[in-house]
Amino acid sequence: MSSPALLEFKELVQSIVHVHQELGAQAARAVNLSLTLRNWMIGYYIDAFELRGADRAGYGDQLFANLARELTAARLSNCDKRQLYRYLRLFRTYPQIVGTLSPQLKTLLPWGGPTEVHSQKVVTASPQLAADALVAQFSYSHLELLVDVEDDLKRHFFEVECLRGHWSVRELRRQIASLYYERSSLSTNKNLLSAQVQSQAEQSAATLSVRDPYVFEFLGIKPQEVMHESALEDAILGNLQDFLLELGHGFCFEARQKRLLIGSEHFFVDLVFYHRILKCHVLIELKTGNFSHENIGQLNTYVSWYKKNMVLEGDNPPIGILLCTQKNQPLVEYALAGMDNQLFVSKYQLELPKREEMERFLADTLREAEVADTPAPDLPHHTSPISTSRSLS
Repeated sequence: MSSPALLEFKELVQSIVHVHQELGAQAARAVNLSLTLRNWMIGYYIDAFELRGADRAGYGDQLFANLARELTAARLSNCDKRQLYRYLRLFRTYPQIVGTLSPQLKTLLPWGGPTEVHSQKVVTASPQLAADALVAQFSYSHLELLVDVEDDLKRHFFEVECLRGHWSVRELRRQIASLYYERSSLSTNKNLLSAQVQSQAEQSAATLSVRDPYVFEFLGIKPQEVMHESALEDAILGNLQDFLLELGHGFCFEARQKRLLIGSEHFFVDLVFYHRILKCHVLIELKTGNFSHENIGQLNTYVSWYKKNMVLEGDNPPIGILLCTQKNQPLVEYALAGMDNQLFVSKYQLELPKREEMERFLADTLREAEVADTPAPDLPHHTSPISTSRSLS
């Protein structure tokens, strides 16, 4: 019997990389499957309670509000009133997912499952996509976008095209917004249009989407633990947070990578403070690149959202600070939520760090990062951005 061939070093590396990628992809599929089934089953329970709940009449229109309050108190992620409605729609749109449940999960469904209870009530897409394809190929974020497509044929069109092209969530959102279905209906050469779209489409990665907030909260991961896009960005935000708390009079830290739900999309504010002297929120966005008007527009959106949703009685309107680490010169811009009170504008200019201080801080931090990346062994110890900034006050 011949001995097995010896493994070369290059093959060793390739084998480890392959097993890492394969098991990482399996983990991603398992997490996405569990998240989808959890949300589908929540929708099932709500629908079953609306039909046969013993005390359903006592809740009426307040069912979702009361349920959201109790589930939030029990620390269940993403169970606010709006999301509960979405889970109900997920169940009603895709009742065939019941076929993917394990025997153990099926025992948790009251009254025999949806085929018995909802045969008259649930209107499903025609034709239906196979349940296995739904849960295996689509993340919950995909399904949430598809559920929002009310027309059955239009939804099925995007199901098929998304599966064919292995679209990412962002690509699916973009194609829905670009009226791809309507353009295909009007096209005389649908195959050519489809080929063009698919050739340019962004595909899903095999691993978990880094910025999927549903996965974060389902797994109990805090967004700030994984949301930074680079070591430079993370270093600047960490130093900036310390700098403002130590030298910025009145700053009280609230959140890092604060998630905002605007419409059906999630956005993240890099740093959120409350200023006890100005009595307002201060939102800080960092862009590791050149300034653009889109940046200040995005920050203005965040500031306006905070003004509408977070300002309490006695608070002043929120303020936004945009930091851009462009190559030639760091830049600082301010965003105000529709302020027309010049007295308050003058006051915030006195209380907040001056533009020159912030720009100096950014320049020092960037220089420090460049020095840290230089492999020279005899570099002198450099001063931290925080201690350097002391001389500015």
